[in-house]
Amino acid sequence: MSHDIRAFLPADCDLLGIGEPTHQEPGFGRIRNELFAQLTELGFRSVAMETDRVAALVVDEFVRDGVGTLDTVMSEGFSHEFGALEPNRELVSWMHEYNMDRPPADRLAFHGFDAAMETMSAPSPRAYLEHARDYLGLDLDIASLAGDDEQWSRVEAVMDPAMSPGATAEADQLRVLADDLLLALYTRAPELIAITSRARWLAAKAHLTAGLGLLRYHKQCAQPLELNARIAKLSNCRDALMAQNLLELRQLESGRGPTLVSAHNSHLQRSPSAWRDDNIDFGWLGAGATIGALLGQRYTVVAGSLGCSAAIGLAEPPPHTYEASLQDRVTDWALIPTDEVAPAEKRTDTNPRQGYFPLDKTILDGIDVVLHLRG
Repeated sequence: MSHDIRAFLPADCDLLGIGEPTHQEPGFGRIRNELFAQLTELGFRSVAMETDRVAALVVDEFVRDGVGTLDTVMSEGFSHEFGALEPNRELVSWMHEYNMDRPPADRLAFHGFDAAMETMSAPSPRAYLEHARDYLGLDLDIASLAGDDEQWSRVEAVMDPAMSPGATAEADQLRVLADDLLLALYTRAPELIAITSRARWLAAKAHLTAGLGLLRYHKQCAQPLELNARIAKLSNCRDALMAQNLLELRQLESGRGPTLVSAHNSHLQRSPSAWRDDNIDFGWLGAGATIGALLGQRYTVVAGSLGCSAAIGLAEPPPHTYEASLQDRVTDWALIPTDEVAPAEKRTDTNPRQGYFPLDKTILDGIDVVLHLRG
């Protein structure tokens, strides 16, 4: 057991995933911040969070170049309401301060690797495609093809295939158009970067990637499937985009140092993820499964575990569970190799409102280290 992440970091690690079992317990965000401070001493120069990649561009401008204000980037630079979480605010503020007296090449970078989508909603691709169109200086009427933004973003568009615009003729035309924009972005890259900047080209690429990802997601929404199969397919679609974003971000950061990835355990573990409650029972492959297969030993995963929590109303774990065995070994929090975690039972005293995914053998099989917070 240790508080020192260096004891668990392979020499060839490119991506280090540090997961949390629920987004609602702030202790995990604060531990992540403490560990990232350690990691910067080892050459880590970037963090990628489970938040919208496009929105996060304004956070990166703030932490690297001081553009904007902390209040503005916390309200505009995060999706999924993550900008309201105090540990995230503390992280962004600390990164900004860290960078102030450092040369550009040595500054910490902030990235998002998700899209602005939830299980029950996903936005229109219009704005993302129009950003790329405008950067390319083209005259294309994307708005007429996309139609009203609300027809894409409403819950019914995701949950009812009959209400989804994702398989319409207009959506098909948008997918072809988006592919043409991507080709133009690459073929004109030397010209565009020369007259704008590499950063603006990369921002246009991020917008276009998000737009294409949303078109794929909405096409999946239009498929007539029963609920569990439906959500499983959508989760696979979302995590595939997460994996693509992480690989692209890793390529950008490869010459500067490794990257810390912060997300829910289910997006980071190499093993299959599962979501089971009273109404839902499905499995899917998270981004970590894809990243692990492609990067091998260059990807290391730390998964969060929680004993109890006043923040989410989680009581002490029942005897014979994984969390109970870890409670007996930890005074506040600690990092524990998975081969030192004894076989146990999965706890069943949680409820869906807590957002807590208990440890089980499948999760442990897909990670390297457990970060247990006693609570």
